[in-house]
Amino acid sequence: MKRALWQGLVAGAAGGIVMTLGEKIEQAVTGRPDSHVPARVLQRLTGLPERPGTRQPLPVNWAMHHGQAALLGVLRSVMAQSGLRGPLASAQFAAVRLTNDQILENATGVGAPPSTWPRRELVVDVLHKAVYAFATGIVADALAARGGPGPGQRHAALRPGRRAGVGPLPREDAYGR
Repeated sequence: MKRALWQGLVAGAAGGIVMTLGEKIEQAVTGRPDSHVPARVLQRLTGLPERPGTRQPLPVNWAMHHGQAALLGVLRSVMAQSGLRGPLASAQFAAVRLTNDQILENATGVGAPPSTWPRRELVVDVLHKAVYAFATGIVADALAARGGPGPGQRHAALRPGRRAGVGPLPREDAYGR
């Protein structure tokens, strides 16, 4: 699990970059403007002064956008280290990424629940967060695979599939010792 921290920061940062590139391509096609919600959330969370209007300082926006991406990557790395890898794990992580955004945006009063959004905005947001989750997952899974199978994968190898009667791994195997 010690590797999960640095590997997660790397994986999350990579996912954030891929998501940002995707957003810029989408914006060039659709004409959608930049979102300054990340900056406003960070301003509210930290007590930084808020600027009037819709545009916020780019460094503040990117600090929240990329910082959040890197930090959440640690969770995806923990998943990969545990043996939760592949597309299903990345899909599960996408829900976590979306939920994290909504908690922060709604708790600070910067955002509104997605059920109130125009459908097009909701689809775009879900798409970009899915790109982040899968890109982060690819990197986290690849880095974790260098250490071999995780405990969950070793447990599954005892008897493929989810079956009754297959007890837990011995402690020393579960912890890789």
